[in-house]
Amino acid sequence: MSDKKIDEKIINQLTKLEEKYEVMGQDLSSYLDGLLHSDYLTYWDYIHLDTLLSLQSPRTAIPDEKIFILYHQVTELYFRMILNEMEQIVFSDPVDDLVFLKRLRRINRYLDHLIDSFDVMTDGMDQDQFLAFRMALLPASGFQSAQYRKIELMCTDLKNLVNIEKRSELRSASITDQYDFLYWKAGATELASGKKTLTLKQFEKKYSKEFIELAEEVTHSNIYQKFQNHYSGNNEITLELKRLDSKANVDWPLQHLKSATRYLQRDPDVIKATGGTNWQKYLPPKRQRITFYPELWSTSELEEWGNRFKKAIVSPNA
Repeated sequence: MSDKKIDEKIINQLTKLEEKYEVMGQDLSSYLDGLLHSDYLTYWDYIHLDTLLSLQSPRTAIPDEKIFILYHQVTELYFRMILNEMEQIVFSDPVDDLVFLKRLRRINRYLDHLIDSFDVMTDGMDQDQFLAFRMALLPASGFQSAQYRKIELMCTDLKNLVNIEKRSELRSASITDQYDFLYWKAGATELASGKKTLTLKQFEKKYSKEFIELAEEVTHSNIYQKFQNHYSGNNEITLELKRLDSKANVDWPLQHLKSATRYLQRDPDVIKATGGTNWQKYLPPKRQRITFYPELWSTSELEEWGNRFKKAIVSPNA
């Protein structure tokens, strides 16, 4: 037996652990035995690296399809990080201004990374390769990102996400009625017939119930409501919310528009976007005029929503 004296700090920690497990009716010694026999944790096991790198399953043999898959997976992981911050705002009791501000800044930092990263989509794939493999992906579309729709629901009242043509009419309508006219549904509706595309039908079938339940759950606790009720006098928080609004509803869709223009625009013909989404009408923020926090903007700013960013859109031949 070792004569080494046990550090007083370790003894104190063991005492606290014993008290913790006693409350749960558990034996600390059994847990220590488990710790004794368990192996050391490795980085690759902790993040499931081998599994992560095996999750790309291209539908074609075209090399750049793997880039397409990887980028969308990275995007969804960023969405998950954004939602992690939003959940701590929405599903928690109000916190002090500094904590609320810290979480908003984290959200905006993730959005900055996403916006900057979209060059991978715009310039990171060979155009001919993209146009070849995309037809094997129908009717799947990035339009079907449920996490991004949850981000929107966490950010604001549902009335602010209603199609601009119905927004005034439905401001006091029920969640279900407002949901039927959310702006993004127009992006997967055929212009000529007004029918829903298969892309939209699939998406609604899988997620509509979940979206409606979330919208109802956060009616009085979304970020917009938390700000109105607890932080409306804080200028720094106001600024971060305006940054969030502009990034999510102007910069992010404009990056998609730039990429769609790069790959899909053809004169005089326009190739339909993956999944049949009407990207020319759906993506420009000046058409949708979606704002999470309309009260934070002046009338002139709302009228010019998206226009000041027109230079960000490049020619498909640039």
